[in-house]
Amino acid sequence: MSVSGASSFAPQDMGAKTTKTTPPFHPKISPSEEVKTMAPDPVAADVVVTNKSSAHTTADELGLTDREKEQSCGWGRFTPACLQCCNNANGVLLFLCLFSFTQGVIVNGLVNVSITSIETRFELPSSNTGIVSASYDIAFVVLALFVTFHAGQGNSKPKWLAFGSFSLGLGALIYSLPHFTTGPYVYGTGQTETCDIGGNSTSQDCSGGSTGTGLRNYLYVFILGQLLHGVGGTPLYTLGTTFLDENVEKTNSGMYIGLFYAASTLGPAAGYLIGGQFLNIYTDIDVGRTGDGLTDADPRWVGAWWIGFLMCTFLAWSITIPLLGYPKELPGAAEIKANKESEAHVKGGADVASQPDFGKSWRDFPIAVKILLLNPTFMFVSLAGAFEGFLTSGLATFGPKFVEMQFSQTSGWAAMLCGFVVVPGAAGGNILGGIIMKFMKLKCRGMLRLCIILGGVCLALYLVFLVQCPNIPFAGVTQRYTNSSVDPIVSGLNLTSQCNTDCTCQEEYYTPTCGADGMQYFSPCHAGCTVLTDTDGTKRYHNCTCIFYDSVASLADTIQGKCESTCSTMPVFLAMFFAIMLLTFANNPLATGATLRTVPDSQRSFALGVQWIFVRCIGTIPGPILFGRFIDDTCLVWQEKCDGRGACWFYDNAAMARSLLYLTVAGKVLAFLFYSFAYLSYKPPPQGEMVKSTTQASLQHADELATVTVPGSNGVSNKGMDIESTEL
Repeated sequence: MSVSGASSFAPQDMGAKTTKTTPPFHPKISPSEEVKTMAPDPVAADVVVTNKSSAHTTADELGLTDREKEQSCGWGRFTPACLQCCNNANGVLLFLCLFSFTQGVIVNGLVNVSITSIETRFELPSSNTGIVSASYDIAFVVLALFVTFHAGQGNSKPKWLAFGSFSLGLGALIYSLPHFTTGPYVYGTGQTETCDIGGNSTSQDCSGGSTGTGLRNYLYVFILGQLLHGVGGTPLYTLGTTFLDENVEKTNSGMYIGLFYAASTLGPAAGYLIGGQFLNIYTDIDVGRTGDGLTDADPRWVGAWWIGFLMCTFLAWSITIPLLGYPKELPGAAEIKANKESEAHVKGGADVASQPDFGKSWRDFPIAVKILLLNPTFMFVSLAGAFEGFLTSGLATFGPKFVEMQFSQTSGWAAMLCGFVVVPGAAGGNILGGIIMKFMKLKCRGMLRLCIILGGVCLALYLVFLVQCPNIPFAGVTQRYTNSSVDPIVSGLNLTSQCNTDCTCQEEYYTPTCGADGMQYFSPCHAGCTVLTDTDGTKRYHNCTCIFYDSVASLADTIQGKCESTCSTMPVFLAMFFAIMLLTFANNPLATGATLRTVPDSQRSFALGVQWIFVRCIGTIPGPILFGRFIDDTCLVWQEKCDGRGACWFYDNAAMARSLLYLTVAGKVLAFLFYSFAYLSYKPPPQGEMVKSTTQASLQHADELATVTVPGSNGVSNKGMDIESTEL
């Protein structure tokens, strides 16, 4: 920024003149420095806030102009001076980071961590929990256009952000309600675990017209909670991003956006880690139950998934109050906007959108949509982001489940492992992308080129899903019973064998048991065990007729729980998955920066809203649903209930890994192609015809309002500070 002309604050000897004063909250210097700088000038001293003012002095008491009052931080007429230290881009960044952190904890952390527990507790298949996950994005799609266009008409973005924070907290509260409105969790207590030869079947009786427990109806409560989460997240990643970009210099925009996105990835970290710890606590701990007879390694175990949602309810509501205090435009924002040059695509509608009154009426809504849809670069970047969202939403939802099933981990530990890998990778990727933008001073074309490079490397890394573990031998599921020479080779579910036919075993509740022969059994009853001993909480079963061990079947023992896996490929998988997260999320600030540069300045908020609709409709809504459906197709043992299938007990590891490989590679190839098309289609405006920001007119108007007439002047106006345009 260059400055020409004499300073208007210098002593004047040529008669009274019209002198322009600097507003008290100048964007370049702090209020305390401002006092020191302007105090020697007797004219300025009349309008400058002195450092002797009380910290609780309000804007009215300071004698500020109407425009300065509008840009003060506070609630209504209560705008204490002590709050104005936060009335800048750094303060906004702080509260937006807290907001995005809380949203990440809930939506991308706790919801994903609790998937397995909710499926078990409420008897839901993965395809249903995929719908729950997608409900967040459905709400976003419905509201995004309205919210972004309404805010683009000059309405307050911070007020919308405060409303979003409140809705997020309300959604978390509703999401936890099913725990408090259902009875204690029943996991098979009272069922006969051992073989009762000649006894009555302990399986559930559905002949009397029983319709099940009705727990599946709570699916709609979870959907409602997720819809409210979506209402809260809609303004965050559209209005929050543009509000930051409007109030920082162009060269710093990438860093601010990168930090903002990094905070949103730290949220899932806390969600995975804290949620994983809560899953080690029994779900009914609030009513004095500890889950006697179960351990967290038992597939029937349900942890206290609901505690984290209650905590986040109050955290989200606490952020609402400071966000309500911010003005719709920060002090100094007009100057910052005036010095930004548009890099909009040459045929991106900048001539129409640059009209001063464009976007002030809902009649401009169809034209605004048309401008964006006819911008090829914007459309290709949006489609690339949609397929990136398809992958990240699917993997975030079912990543812990994949680690749990593939590497035989408990649900709590699998969630924590994913947190250890995903969160540092995602946070580091966002910061890395922002740093690259800042220090390489990338323009739009450079951002798109780097998106292509990172996407190509990431595509190769998705071959990590070829790293898999074989299933633990499961009698009657993956292979035949070892003590039965007449059993056919298993090609489906066939838990009944000649060695347990007379045991009348139930199949409603899964009680995995590891035999001395290294094979896993559905229950001690299915292993033909007739004797139970309990030593220090460890259950052992004896006289198991289905286990052939040391040539004597009747002496074989089993231990409650799943057999331990001998597979050692998990560290390799986690290391490569970390690299995938790092490179994928490094694209976030780059793609967002490219989007903001390829559209007219007046359409930035609206463009992000339209882009997120593409991301939701094509990516994050169908992503979890398709991932859940593909995972369901790999299930080998289902929970059977009177009203249909419940949760899946056991998966085919190889089939699950292949399904995820096909989905991830296909999605990444499409994202790579669309980034390439965006790069090829982008046509920057000629260097000599850079379109200036539409805010220059408003800045000139603000300058006229900021002039004051010194008594005794001759009426001659002197604009002591002329800001020359420079390319940032």
